[in-house]
Amino acid sequence: MGSRLVLARRTLGSLRSEKTIVLALVIQLFIAGFSSFLVVGLVSLYDPGSTESGALDVEVGVTGNASAEVATAIAGDDGRSAVPYGSQSAASAAFQRGEVQALVHATQQPSGRILVEATAPEGSFRTTLVVTELKDALSTLEREQRATFSHRLERQPIALPPEEQSNPYFSFTYTVLLPLLAFLPAFISGSVMADSLAEEAERGTLELLRVAPLSLRDVVDGKAIALVGLAPAQVALWLALLSYNGTAIANPVAVLALVAGVAAVLVAGGAALALRIGARREAQLLYSFVALGAFGAASLLPQSPQNLVARLAVDSPTTFTWLTLAATLALAAAAYAGLRWLAGGGET
Repeated sequence: MGSRLVLARRTLGSLRSEKTIVLALVIQLFIAGFSSFLVVGLVSLYDPGSTESGALDVEVGVTGNASAEVATAIAGDDGRSAVPYGSQSAASAAFQRGEVQALVHATQQPSGRILVEATAPEGSFRTTLVVTELKDALSTLEREQRATFSHRLERQPIALPPEEQSNPYFSFTYTVLLPLLAFLPAFISGSVMADSLAEEAERGTLELLRVAPLSLRDVVDGKAIALVGLAPAQVALWLALLSYNGTAIANPVAVLALVAGVAAVLVAGGAALALRIGARREAQLLYSFVALGAFGAASLLPQSPQNLVARLAVDSPTTFTWLTLAATLALAAAAYAGLRWLAGGGET
C-alpha cells in the first residue's frame, strides 16, 4: 500500500507541470469564489428576461392595420414601449437611425388572424435582449387573441395550471453553475488518467515501473487513488466557497459521494482506453468523445446527473434520487473492478 501512495503523490505532483489542468482549476476556483458576483452577469445570458424592470427599455416601432393590438401587448411591460408609425418606410428609417430597437409590422387578415413580421438588430448582446422582449410581447398578444376568439372553439380546452414565477438566479445556480463545478473535476480526473497512463506507455516508463516491485495493478491503483480522490476534494472546496457566498448546499456528503462515483467511472474508462490504445493523443481524443457521449446519454435519463446534483443540493431528493445515487456508486465499483481485471491481464 505504501508504494501505491508514493505513486499517488507522484501523480499529483506531476499535475503542476500541466498548464492546461492548472488553468482549468484556477478558472473553477475563480467561479466558485466569486459566484455571487458572476452569477448576476451569467444569468443575463442564461435568462435575459431576468433583468430588473427599467434596466433595459426596448422601444419597438409598430406599423400595420393591427398596430393597436400589438402596441397594447408591447406596452404591457415596463421594459418595453411601442412607437406607432404611419408607414413601414418611416419605421425603417427610424430603425436605421437608432430611434427604435426593433420593428413589428402587424396585419390583420379577414379571418381575424394577425400576421406579425418582426425585425431585430443584427447579432450582438443587445439583440438577445431585444428578441427576448419581442417573444414575450408576442406571447402576450397570442394569449389575448386566443381569449378573444375562444367563442369559436368547438371544444373547451383543458385549463392550464397557474403560471409560477421562479427565481432565475436560484435556477441558474443549482441547475447550471453547481453541476458544472461538480462534474468538471471528474472529467478532468479521467482525462489526466488517460493521458498519464498513455504517456507512461509511450515513453516506456510504464515497463520500468513494472520491473520494480510494482504490478500493473499497483500502478493503476496508485494513479487512481490520486485522481479519484482529487475530484471530490476540489468539489468540497467549491461547495465551501459557494456557501461562503450565500449559496446554501444541502446534503454535501451525498453530492461528494456522487462526484467520487462519477470520477471513478471516468478514471476507470480513461485508464482502460490508455491501456488498450497505448498512444497519448489517440487515447485523449477517444476519451473525450466517449465521456461527452456518455454524459449526453445520461442527460436523457429520468434522473440526469445535473438534475441529481441539483436535487441533492436544494434538499429535495426523492426515493428515486437515492436509488440513482446508489446505482452510480455500484457502477463505479464495477467499473474499477473491471479496470483491475484488465490491468491484471484478465486474471481475477
